[in-house]
Amino acid sequence: MRKALRWLLALAVLIGTMSTAGAATAAEPEATGTTDIKERLLSVPGMSLIEEKPYTGYRFFVLNYTQPVDHRRPSKGTFQQRITVLHKDVTRPTVFHTGGYSVSTTPRRSEPTQIVDGNQVSMEYRFFTPSRPDPADWSKLDIWQAASDQHRIFTALKKIYPENWISTGGSKGGMTATYYERFYPRDMDGVVAYVAPNDVVNKEDSAYDRFFARVGTEECRDRLNGVQREALVRREPLKEKYEAYAAENGYTFDTIGSLDRAYEAVVLDYVWGFWQYSTLADCEQIPADAENATDEEIWDSVNTVSGFSFYTDQGLSPYTPYYYQAGTQLGAPTIRFPHIEKKYVRYGYQPPRNFVPRSIPMEFEPSAMRDVDRWVRHNARHMLFVYGENDPWGAEPFRLGHGARDSYVLTAPGMNHGANVAGLAAKEKAFATARILDWAGVAPSAVRENPAAAKPLAKFDAKLDKRGVEHERTLRP
Repeated sequence: MRKALRWLLALAVLIGTMSTAGAATAAEPEATGTTDIKERLLSVPGMSLIEEKPYTGYRFFVLNYTQPVDHRRPSKGTFQQRITVLHKDVTRPTVFHTGGYSVSTTPRRSEPTQIVDGNQVSMEYRFFTPSRPDPADWSKLDIWQAASDQHRIFTALKKIYPENWISTGGSKGGMTATYYERFYPRDMDGVVAYVAPNDVVNKEDSAYDRFFARVGTEECRDRLNGVQREALVRREPLKEKYEAYAAENGYTFDTIGSLDRAYEAVVLDYVWGFWQYSTLADCEQIPADAENATDEEIWDSVNTVSGFSFYTDQGLSPYTPYYYQAGTQLGAPTIRFPHIEKKYVRYGYQPPRNFVPRSIPMEFEPSAMRDVDRWVRHNARHMLFVYGENDPWGAEPFRLGHGARDSYVLTAPGMNHGANVAGLAAKEKAFATARILDWAGVAPSAVRENPAAAKPLAKFDAKLDKRGVEHERTLRP
């Protein structure tokens, strides 16, 4: 019996040794990096190459990844989701970035990627073309399904990029990174969410009214309010200009319902749009005496800030997925206009339903944002929220409760919707940079000893690290 037992033990050791040797052999290309990164990416089931673009010091790939339309029932159809990979080295940390909309196919490096000197994976949000199922079942466009898209991408690529991962995004991308953390809190080692709105109670928006009553200076507010009011006072003559503009460009208004509705929507976006995209210094460009300004001056100012093309069918169409989500889960702001007499405002801030084709059914789910807000307050770990002092979307921010750990909400003075770590006050900038480096597992010993010494590990590249908020001239995060 003892001889038989010893024989079995010896056999088990032999099999274990052979298995270990086999595993080492199979893993050797990953360990030594001898397999080309493109081959490794394309070896992921469901991954296909669209194109590779050169960039000094990196490999940049535009890829398609096969995703289930419904992660709860993956056998019920798939679609191709675009992602990009900015590859530096498999031994570096990886930043998972999304803007919450379409993905850029031009090499770009998010701020956390520069800070940690790492790789970057960027994801196109589901239902933004071309990452849209055909036919499109809009009921499968929700924050859990999108978070599950990210989870599958991370799970597939973690085998190639085994070091720490940090998720990030700005605006709707910051919201997306937060929702991902809520549903899959074990995936990421840290989260950096920029200018992420948190509309917990959709029908209660007084925080925005308070924001607009105090933002900037009284002189700047008066200039903006004056132009906005005057554009409605002169609705009829300026609508004639709008009609000619629409005819010249082939614009139509079926989704919003009429040119008149579109005109008012553009004008009511004016003050919000200014503070979202501009700074206090830009107030000098706003007509100081709106009542005595020419029609052309009023038109040009509103068009520059809000964009008369946006609420056309052609302008709204690319953002149908956003407005669908705003009207089903995310919520949307409604603000008052105390400087404009009621007789000049016919529609007010219109709901997201007005910006989505009626053929797409919508029903609001009030519990979605309350759930995320509650989770962040009580469960946030390694999360950093950055807001801009003069950004309207920061009027309803994420907040942290007693259950949060190693998580922070910081505000960049004077900044708009493009607020970032670089725009924070000096001490907070160094502190935030140190936390990001630590979460990524690449904090130098000098930074661990003295967080004030923290700075990005990669040098700034004006082309790769292009900063600032993308000016889409539309009221959306």
